Order: sequence, then C-alpha cells, then structure tokens
Amino acid sequence: VQLQASGGGLVQPGDSLTLSCTVSGFTSDDYAVGWFRQAPGKEREAVACINNDEDSPWYRDSLKGRATISRDNAKKTVDLQIDRLQPEDTAIYYCQAKTGYGWVRQCVRDGWSAWINLIGFWTQGTLVTVSS
Repeated sequence: VQLQASGGGLVQPGDSLTLSCTVSGFTSDDYAVGWFRQAPGKEREAVACINNDEDSPWYRDSLKGRATISRDNAKKTVDLQIDRLQPEDTAIYYCQAKTGYGWVRQCVRDGWSAWINLIGFWTQGTLVTVSS
C-alpha cells in the first residue's frame, strides 16, 4: 500500500485548506483512511477518519464543525478540508489507510486514537503552517 499526502502550505488564520491523500495498492475499496497531525513538540494525534461503509466519519473534537473528510473511490483519494484555520492547526499532516474489520470499525469510533501506536510505518506528511 502506498500513501501520498499533499496540499499543505502557508495560510493565514481564518483561511481554508484542502489536503489530499492518494491511496494505491488495495485490491478493493473496503479500507478506511485516517488523517493525523503532529505539531512541533507534541505527539501525533488523530484528526479525522472515514471508512467505506455508511458510517459517519469521525472528527477530533477541536475540528468538529471546521473539518470535512471525504473520499473519491474512483480517484483513490481522501480529502480533508479544514475551514477557519487557526495557528494551533499548524502541524505536519499524515494520512493512513487500513483494511480489515477491526480497523474499519475503529476508524469511526475514535479515528484510531487508541490504536495509534499499532499503526506502524508513517509515510511523509504535508506541512500546514497557519500564521499571519
């Protein structure tokens, strides 16, 4: 499985930004994709997660109402739009994709927050800097 996160950049407070995760290597669309972020000096944290079922996506409390995660199975992409960006949103943003019943269910329960140490290899993320 290969993942590529893109779309980061320097934005001003109040701006919106859409990050994109391109996923390849799965033989079907029955996988979940989660977005994570790691701010300087802080631990990595889950941001949002979406599976391919009818479940509502999961969002971190601090991003509820400001973030929208969506997937396009034809393009093999999962986008994360964040509105009203704040300086505390500054971080490297990573995406992950997992298949299997447990991972797919846990995605919409807590965004894999409880399983973050089980995720394993992290691909290169995309930097988002929110500053005036």
